[in-house]
Amino acid sequence: MHFDIWTTGLATLAVDCVVLGVFEKGELNEEARTVDAASGGRLTVLMGRGDFSGKSGETLLLTDLPGVKASRVLLTGLGAKKNFSRKTYRRALSAAISAVARTRITSVAIALARPGAKELDDYYLGRAAVEITASALYQVNDLKSGKKPKTSALATVLTGPVRKAGATAARRGLVHGTAVANAMRVQRDLANLPANVCTPTYLAERARAMAKGVASLKVLVLDDAALRREKMGCFLAVAQGSDEPAKFIVIEHRHSKSAPTVALVGKGITFDTGGISLKDPGAMDEMKFDMSGAAAVMGLLGLAAELRLPLNIVGLLAASENMPNGRAIKPGDIVTSAAGLTVEILNTDAEGRLVLCDALHYARRFNPAAVIDIATLTGACVIALGAHHTGVMANDDALAREIVAAGVRADDRAWQLPVTEEYGEQLKSNFADFANIGGREAGAITAAAYLAKFTQGMKWAHLDIAGTAYLGGAHKGSTGRPTALLADFLIHRAGR
Repeated sequence: MHFDIWTTGLATLAVDCVVLGVFEKGELNEEARTVDAASGGRLTVLMGRGDFSGKSGETLLLTDLPGVKASRVLLTGLGAKKNFSRKTYRRALSAAISAVARTRITSVAIALARPGAKELDDYYLGRAAVEITASALYQVNDLKSGKKPKTSALATVLTGPVRKAGATAARRGLVHGTAVANAMRVQRDLANLPANVCTPTYLAERARAMAKGVASLKVLVLDDAALRREKMGCFLAVAQGSDEPAKFIVIEHRHSKSAPTVALVGKGITFDTGGISLKDPGAMDEMKFDMSGAAAVMGLLGLAAELRLPLNIVGLLAASENMPNGRAIKPGDIVTSAAGLTVEILNTDAEGRLVLCDALHYARRFNPAAVIDIATLTGACVIALGAHHTGVMANDDALAREIVAAGVRADDRAWQLPVTEEYGEQLKSNFADFANIGGREAGAITAAAYLAKFTQGMKWAHLDIAGTAYLGGAHKGSTGRPTALLADFLIHRAGR
């Protein structure tokens, strides 16, 4: 798909469709007023009839408006003008693209009202156009045997209006938005696959395929024997209950020796039964999404290579199944981590922190300026924050603030939760250095407190994406979060 900007002459643009914004009570935005004038006031007449309310997300397709070169005009509701924001802009654009996708329109010019420059500057206008379009047009990679749904005919999207002074920034946003959309598609495609297809071995093969022929990328895959040499006892304990071999996948984007390093650690449990601490059957099928963190990391390494980010970025994907066979770990078992610390496993369904703790220890060898783990870790985080915010916990408040700010800019929001020493005391064990769970209270935070024990001396943040990485029920599927957040974090780090 081709993306570009438009600056002036909306009524004369050679596109199939112009997308206009209308506020509630029929108030036309500035760009809509220019089209209205070119058409001899046809839109004003339409608004006077009350045929279009302007409610957020509402659309109405008009054809053959006089004085307008485009053969169609799509009116899109922006909601109440006093409440218009970046969020309502994104909702309106998503609704418009979805409406266009149901037609045979091949090219559009977006002319929605823009929030203030602080909310949506030229750079983010460009990024939003690509990211929202890609998200609205995304089709799940289903394995149905019937005829596949038709793909959208849309091939060209122009976004604006952009002043000449902002053209360079807007086009940079288009380039970055394309990379973000590609990374999100990687995450969503991988996470949506069934667990009998997307195994740890499959993830390793996909990583190798992604790096093939890409100069900046290097992939190393550690098998069972290599994991034993690394003494990753916690990771191996989770993997021992499955017939599928575990894989520890290292993807490096190398820029230069002098560039700072960011380590991204992804939980890659390709299916989570809970192990001996078996989950309830209801919605267990959704546990194929338990590798969303690893999928996000893979997408982000592809983005780093695509944008040639001037950072060294290391992706560590801890990929395994969590199954309850005769060799599986049991509640009360004690295992030794790669860091040499012993862990009493009180609940085998708290397996994500076991694979992550060994991955975090492995990250030390890269001397990272920052290390971030991404994991669908706890149901407790879903209870605390729902599906709206990713939970952020860190041993460095500046890093946490940097991540939260990236989420605001990318409209992929996160919220910081505390992870002070009191929470770590809930992990006390009579038989080992500590346990892998700390009781019902503050479950998301005690999970982070467990991981924090392996991060001394590193600037570390933990992203709990259990509520944000996927949707369940009738809308079941990967959301692609928090890829946009972390992409924004990396792009801003590179800019520094």
